Amino acid sequence: MSEDLSEGEKGDPVSDVSAHGGDAANNRARLPRISSADAMETWANSQKGKKLYIVLISIHGLIRGENMELGRDSDTGGQVKYVVELARALGSMPGVYRVDLLTRQVSAPDVDWSYGEPTEMLSPRDTDDFGDDMGESSGSYIVRIPFGPRDKYIPKELLWPYIPEFVDGALNHIIQMSKSLGEQIGSGHAVWPVAIHGHYADAGDSATLLSGALNVPMLFTGHSLGRDKLEQLLKQGRLSKDEINTTYKIMRRIEAEELALDGSEIVITSTKQEIEEQWRLYDGFDPVLERKLRARIRRNVSCYGRFMPRMATIPPGMEFHHIVPHDGDIEGEPEGNLDHPAPQDPPIWSEIMRFFTNPRKPMILALARPDPKKNITTLVKAFGECRPLRELANLTLIMGNRDGIDEMSSTNASVLLSVLKLIDKYDLYGQVAYPKHHKQYDVPDIYRLAAKTKGVFINPAFIEPFGLTLIEAAAHGLPIVATKNGGPVDIHRVLDNGLLIDPHDQQSIADALLKLVSNKQLWAKCRQNGLKNIHLFSWPEHCKTYLSKIATCKPRHPQWQRSEDGGESSESDSPGDSLRDLQDLSLNLKFSLDGEKSEGSGNDNSLNSDGNAADRGAKLENAVLSWSKGISKDIRKGGAIEKTDQNPNAGKFPPLRRRKHLFVIAVDCDTTSGLLETIKAIFESAGKDKAEGTVGFILSTSLTISEIQSFLISGGLSPIDFDAYICNSGSDLYYPSLNPGERPFVVDLYYHSHIEYRWGGEGLRKTLVRWADSTTDKKGDNDEQIVSPAEQLSTDYCYAFKVRKPGMAPPVKELRKLLRIQALRCHPIYCQNGTRLNVIPVLASRSQALRYLYVRWGFELSKMVVFVGECGDTDYEGLLGGLHRSVILKGVGSSAISQLHNNRSYPLSDVMPLDSPNIIEATEGTRGADIQALIEKVGYLTG
Repeated sequence: MSEDLSEGEKGDPVSDVSAHGGDAANNRARLPRISSADAMETWANSQKGKKLYIVLISIHGLIRGENMELGRDSDTGGQVKYVVELARALGSMPGVYRVDLLTRQVSAPDVDWSYGEPTEMLSPRDTDDFGDDMGESSGSYIVRIPFGPRDKYIPKELLWPYIPEFVDGALNHIIQMSKSLGEQIGSGHAVWPVAIHGHYADAGDSATLLSGALNVPMLFTGHSLGRDKLEQLLKQGRLSKDEINTTYKIMRRIEAEELALDGSEIVITSTKQEIEEQWRLYDGFDPVLERKLRARIRRNVSCYGRFMPRMATIPPGMEFHHIVPHDGDIEGEPEGNLDHPAPQDPPIWSEIMRFFTNPRKPMILALARPDPKKNITTLVKAFGECRPLRELANLTLIMGNRDGIDEMSSTNASVLLSVLKLIDKYDLYGQVAYPKHHKQYDVPDIYRLAAKTKGVFINPAFIEPFGLTLIEAAAHGLPIVATKNGGPVDIHRVLDNGLLIDPHDQQSIADALLKLVSNKQLWAKCRQNGLKNIHLFSWPEHCKTYLSKIATCKPRHPQWQRSEDGGESSESDSPGDSLRDLQDLSLNLKFSLDGEKSEGSGNDNSLNSDGNAADRGAKLENAVLSWSKGISKDIRKGGAIEKTDQNPNAGKFPPLRRRKHLFVIAVDCDTTSGLLETIKAIFESAGKDKAEGTVGFILSTSLTISEIQSFLISGGLSPIDFDAYICNSGSDLYYPSLNPGERPFVVDLYYHSHIEYRWGGEGLRKTLVRWADSTTDKKGDNDEQIVSPAEQLSTDYCYAFKVRKPGMAPPVKELRKLLRIQALRCHPIYCQNGTRLNVIPVLASRSQALRYLYVRWGFELSKMVVFVGECGDTDYEGLLGGLHRSVILKGVGSSAISQLHNNRSYPLSDVMPLDSPNIIEATEGTRGADIQALIEKVGYLTG
């Protein structure tokens, strides 16, 4: 099924994915270093004139700029600190005007009020970081988007049903901010984000949808990965796969990570181990294939429609200017001070020291949540069973904050109880400290105390994605002992300041700790190496590398060049509207011509130039001239009606801009007669609002525009009964023509430019045809083909296939996996009761088309009411949730349709926000009047 990619390309070098190996010095030489003052000035000068807008997303946990409650729960950990400091540091870089860190607004009684504040400015750590181009909206901000239960703080595993609501709220913020920045620094033109960067699976899913809705580049950082966690949990043998999914919603998380791979330009990792050992577990990434594709792109050779995100390893940064490790802390102060702390000593010191019988002994410090994966119990066992280590050192366990064990989560409470039992078993009283509380600002003082005692920092986690605490410890002069699984390997390679251990080997842990605390020369050497090399992990260096990666992304943003149509009064029919329509027409034609691709191409990552500007201008001029003479050539495959047409004498176009509300009919019925009956009932439910024109209608379906035209004629409906037609499962968008006598519909070619990202084109089509040819009924007498191409139903952005035996067709998850393994990025959808398969661009869907209408025409999503059946096509879940209102028509959707959702990667219930006030259900057999009463009762048409 795959195209041949020459074996000779396996050794091609890849700039962002390099091999492991080499000694510490050579590897350090390859990493970015803090430049001299002259080099920093050169960097700053190179950024002059740039005013970038960057959006970061991290939606779970409790996020604020100061006094972070790290360790409060499993969702508020190192990732929270990372994203806040990244946003703060980026906002201080030359060329960056504004950074928004989008997260969830939490106004729950059990959390601090500050998490309910809509906006929080992140002040730079150093006032000198403010640039010369400060303006009204410049700087770094935490922006909290309300979504999900308004009065509850819920764990990340329960946020999945509310992701669409976050996406819609974030989309609204970004659009408003882009317009505001346009007025301030863009000469009136919207300043779109240069990139949207998702952190963790939930934000990766969100960033993918936002990137598609806005047509801007996306970056992704996994932090920890679902497939790796699933493997670890299965190895432990405590839970079955079903139990793991019930607890962690792990399959939904994995699908979000796969989708993030589909949509990302760049995946940023902290270590190469994450690429080679964790990301390679995913269907959508193969290091070998990635290198082959990159080599072909450099040589301007076709990739046959295949795409792979670039992997970039950028170690996290850290602020060092406030850390000044003094040798006096180690040598110059009398040891007696630890027995009797001075009044000026940090309070946390006495809080820890009160546990120890002999506080002068070196301190072994572990700083981690009481989570099984952090492996704290193995550390306590290693300490308890090694008498020489107990005699030489104390052990300090900073395990988050707690009031009472009964108030902790069951998992965390179980770990803490195990630790307490081990302390009792080995009689470690007076040798182990485990304070109940600490503040975030206490952490540097805890590191200082451990260094003062000539102690060691340990991270014994089973696997550590990066290990930011190792860098913090090294900056305070502490040698490290760390797990050999994950990021610590790369950190140790650079810093060379400690020892790596097997976290499953208790004796290995004890031996490494004993070696460092007993050998003063080795301890001093590790301390000095860490302090000497720590500058390699500064935030300025991280941000410079980060921005250089963004600069390599192909710029993308909404393409139309017009005034803000959506911001005008709905009653306005100014001549400017029709003039803009003519301009839109010419640009539509421009896109149709410039967007034509040669067969076998379809790659937006190719190195082809845009062609000769004069030729493009001539094509555009000829196209407009041809159109004006009424002989515009049909540029679509679906028939003569699929042409662009605008009437310069008409009022505002399209008509949906005049509406107060839109009813979106996205019901997937068993038959066309059932669909017609449903449409008439919904028309009836609009009542006088339909007659007065305050309510408009959109038909959202898997049908082609030709099929829709036939359906309208047979049902006695007119094209102008609807304001827009979302066709082919969301890959095409049409409006009713203002000249229905000549052509009934107008195609929105801007929408095509909006969704064509990573569309595989002819290479994808050929692969799909070969796949269809291979789907035969092996049990039948004549090997009958199960899936066959339907060329008459296909368009440029929708490859359609007939499913002759729906019950035998591969589940959509298997087809999606098959395509991802070959680096083909697309969105396969079973529709028409499972008798049709539509394959469309990866960032296209019926729900994304609604977001496009908001982005382009300014029609607010909250003013839309989406009607769906009790079940639907395999894109059904995307139609529920979000800021729009949803009406579920019970009884609509047959058992044949519901069968499409069998063999899903995750249960539909994991993503259905049925408790949302934006979703209501209409009972089976509901008539138009009943729907109208139901809508009025819940106030969907108010406002």
